Parts: sequence; C-alpha cells; structure tokens
Amino acid sequence: MFGKRGNEGSAKSGGGALPPAPARAPATTGALAGPAVLVEPSRDAAQPRQQVAPPSMQTPARRRPARTEEYYDTKAQVFSALIDTIDLSQLSKLDNEAAREEIRDIVNDIITIKNFAMSISEQEELLEDICNDVLGYGPLEPLLARDDIADIMVNGAGQTFIEVGGKTVESEIRFRDNAQLLSICQRIVSQVGRRVDESSPICDARLPDGSRVNVIAPPLSIDGPALTIRKFKKDKLTLDQLVRFGAITPEGATLLQIIGRVRCNVVISGGTGSGKTTLLNCLTNYIDRHERVITCEDTAELQLQQPHVVRLETRPPNIEGEGEITMRDLVKNCLRMRPERIIVGEVRGPEVFDLLQAMNTGHDGSMGTIHANTPRECLSRIESMIAMGGFSLPAKTVREIVSSSVDVIIQAARLRDGSRRITQITEVIGMEGDVIITQDLMRYEMDGEDANGRIIGRHVSTGIGKPHFWDRARYYNEEKRLAAALDEMEQKSQ
Repeated sequence: MFGKRGNEGSAKSGGGALPPAPARAPATTGALAGPAVLVEPSRDAAQPRQQVAPPSMQTPARRRPARTEEYYDTKAQVFSALIDTIDLSQLSKLDNEAAREEIRDIVNDIITIKNFAMSISEQEELLEDICNDVLGYGPLEPLLARDDIADIMVNGAGQTFIEVGGKTVESEIRFRDNAQLLSICQRIVSQVGRRVDESSPICDARLPDGSRVNVIAPPLSIDGPALTIRKFKKDKLTLDQLVRFGAITPEGATLLQIIGRVRCNVVISGGTGSGKTTLLNCLTNYIDRHERVITCEDTAELQLQQPHVVRLETRPPNIEGEGEITMRDLVKNCLRMRPERIIVGEVRGPEVFDLLQAMNTGHDGSMGTIHANTPRECLSRIESMIAMGGFSLPAKTVREIVSSSVDVIIQAARLRDGSRRITQITEVIGMEGDVIITQDLMRYEMDGEDANGRIIGRHVSTGIGKPHFWDRARYYNEEKRLAAALDEMEQKSQ
C-alpha cells in the first residue's frame, strides 16, 4: 500500500531497524520514532474511556496474567516484518484512524502469510499493541485512555503503578526492557522541544492533553528510567463536580465563585497531589471573558476557556548550559504585556516577589499555587521564597508586602483515605504589629471514619458574616449572593 509493501510474500521475519521518524506525525498520538517498542498488551486497550466517577465509586484495576515469552517472540517477528513492509514517511501523512487501519491490514496479512496460530482475541490484542507502538505511547496507551486514573508511575521497565480512587495499585502493564521505556520517554518529551538522555537525565514535559510528565533517566535513576504522569481528565472538573464529590459544599462553592469573580488575589495552598491545579482551573472559569489573562508555568497545564489568554512556559538550558528562561523571567516580562490578571501555575522560588508586586500594582485577581500544609505555613513559605531571591528586606516589610497583596488563601488537602477536600478558605486581613492577621471563613472538620476506612467530616462556617473583601464584593454587585452563602453556611453548621 505504501511503496515498500510491494510483494507481501517477501515480508521478513528478521530484525529490521526502524527508520528515522518523519518530520510530521499525527498530533494526537505522538511522533513516529525510535526503535521497535515491544510491550505487554492490556485488555483495557479495547475498552472505551470510562466515565468520571467519584472516588468512592472507583475501584482498582483487576490483575491480569503476564504475557509469555512466546507472545513477545511472535510480536517481534510481526513487528519486524511490518517495518520492512511499510513506508513510515507515507504513513505519517494519514490521520490517526486511517493509519491504524493501514497497519492493521498489513499485520493481518503478515499473520496469515507466516501462519501464526492465534485466536481472534489474541490477534486483536496484538494488533492494538503494534498500533500503539508505532503511532502512540506503547503500553501507556490503555492507561492514558482510562479517565479514572489520576497518576501513572513507571519504575523501570518491569513495574508500573497507577492511582485509582485515591489509592495506589500496581498495574500489569510493563515494558520489554529499559531501552524501550527510554524510547517512549524521549518520544513524549521531544514533542515539547525537550530531551532526556545521559547528559540531560531530568526533564519535565506534558502530553497533548496537558497531562504533566516527569522523566528521570539513568545514571540518576538506578533501576532504569522513572516516568511519572499526572493525568488530566478528558472532561475538566468544575466546582459543581467538586460539590458532588464532597470536596466542598454548595455554599462554599458559591463563596469560591464570588472570590474569583470579584478579582481577589488568591493563593491556592496544598501538598503534592492535593488538587491545587484542578482547583485553579475551576476558579479561572469565573474570570470575565473580556479580561486579558497571562499564565506562567513550568509546563503548560492550565486549560483556561477565556478567549484572551496568553500562555507562557519556562525553558531549560540547552546542552551548553545556556538559554534558560526561568519563571521569574516570565513573570517580570508579562508585566510589560498589559495583563489584567497574572496566573502562575506553581510558585517555587523568588518569582513570588514579582507576583506579589503585580498583585499590589493593579493586577487584581491574580492567582498562583504554593506547596504548603496550612494557610499560616503558606505565608511563611512566601517569606522564605522572597529571602531565597536575595532580597535584603526587613521581615516586617516583607510581611507588609504579603498582607497587602494576598487577599485569600484556599487550602486543599489529600486525606489519608485518598479523598481530596478543600479544608480552609482563609482571608488575609492585614498586619498587627509584626504579625500577619488571618481569619477563616470556612474549614473542614473530621469526625472520624466509616467501616471502609473513609474519612467522615463536614465543612463548617466560622461565623464570619462580613468578610474583609465585602466592599470589593459590593463593587461587583455580589454582596447579596455573598451574604446569602455565608448565612446558609452558618445555618448548616449549627
């Protein structure tokens, strides 16, 4: 069908090498690249995407028997014959579905010619595996297709863990060897202009859907490449869905909507995997569509729906150690781009000072996330990160800058049962002496756990009837809705 196919009877069973990848590949599945990736199939590959379910309804994947060496030998022969037969440069010109159909036709012909004894189900699984190897991410494809998986953690070729329903379980998916795992990692990071190899063994990247990817390769990773993917759901979560999952009450969700609408400066605080980025995505839904928003991220993950959005991404140094663009460079530059809101995906260092300056100089409604376990610890971390930048300012001056810049801290947490909750909504009031004063508007109280080990708790009001940002809410005609939400929250807490 494509130039090289010619006489089907001449398909070889030897080890043909995969030619260099063409310049353009189907955007949805990754580049055509690298040597043959021989991997274990999964029955999940043939299943449709699952609907998003609350954590309580999600269950770990059922364990399946591992593939035999005979399967891998058969697959190696079929794959080698396919590479000798097909013209990848022509294949790359087709869309994903057409390319898959072409590969399936050729593989079926090869199986018939070589007279492999396979059942229909085994043949289908082999076809799906080979299509994933050529066009996608090999054994990762069935995991990426499942919408109930939050994280994929590959610890070398022989061990893959997934997080389902807040619990980490081992998957039966594995790679043939570490070389093939590294090939998949290189395919992923090359799509965003980055590389991972012995000279640059650490890399952050993203998948086309925005899922976060981290790769650390040998010699830093002793047992083979370690690949971690923080998956983004196909359907982006909203505050209404967070309410259904129990992460926040309806009144708390209304409070968050108002906070986003009235352009409060917000810092979302939480530990790793607590849902900070998801919550930030939810809040950005309430930004007015006419506002100019600029996002700054290490790897672009935020999925804003507004029409006037500029997305900026940091750049690591090149092989000579030059050309690095840091987060602070991006934040400083976006101040010259006439933003109305600045959103920093994750604040890790001295760029927090530039973000605070932006919040305090006319860019109301700016947002960012910080790793911290409590709102008070979040404020301390902001001070520490400012000190990391070499600013020799008195502690009181730094705290005055923080208190005058940040309006609200939203604390997210991943509880020990795997569920995620918004545990505090805290206002920053101002200074009293040398201390930053805060007040909680809402907090989550744990009452115990049920027979299945799931946390039992409730969101309660702290009795604040008139928040510090009341005048800002009145300016945006939101004071009645704010008062109603606070009153209802107080009644339900009694």
